[in-house]
Amino acid sequence: MAIKIFLDQGHNPRSVNAGAEANGLREQDVTYTVGVLLRDLLLESGNYEVRLSRNAPDEILGTSNATSLAARTTAANAWGADWFISIHANASSIPTASGSEGYVYARGSRAFPLAERIIEGISESTSFPARGVYVRPTLYVLRRTRMPATLIEIGFLTNEAEAYLMATDPSAYAAGMFTGIQRFFGFA
Repeated sequence: MAIKIFLDQGHNPRSVNAGAEANGLREQDVTYTVGVLLRDLLLESGNYEVRLSRNAPDEILGTSNATSLAARTTAANAWGADWFISIHANASSIPTASGSEGYVYARGSRAFPLAERIIEGISESTSFPARGVYVRPTLYVLRRTRMPATLIEIGFLTNEAEAYLMATDPSAYAAGMFTGIQRFFGFA
């Protein structure tokens, strides 16, 4: 039986719930691309069923931040996903901030070790640091999903080197996430 993973490409392409922008990149574009590339890797492995929150780069979910977030968790819950992974790109006022990090609802959750493997995989694939996994029970997508959920900040748009890699080789981020997921489920 295939493992059902819901990939949420964070933010909308414009208007409500748009993401961060820096170094000529928009978070919502990066997350869309990485999500599609990761979906393809997961499907090719034959171990997973995958659904995306955004099925086209211009798809807008909801009419406000709240309804955009609700659309994502409602879709995952209605499908009966086994796991929920929300993909984001970070931003900081410190231009040297670097690396990937994960967020989960609780330290003892089943999502915690999944997030650890994913950020380790991203770090190995990109050579940027793994910054750790943090508990954030206030994040909507972590508290409103019925399955283990993690939000992954793949890297910093505000870091010039990371933004360059996101722009020129988003597959490095997708491959790192895929490696982490495969390790977590014992397929690698």
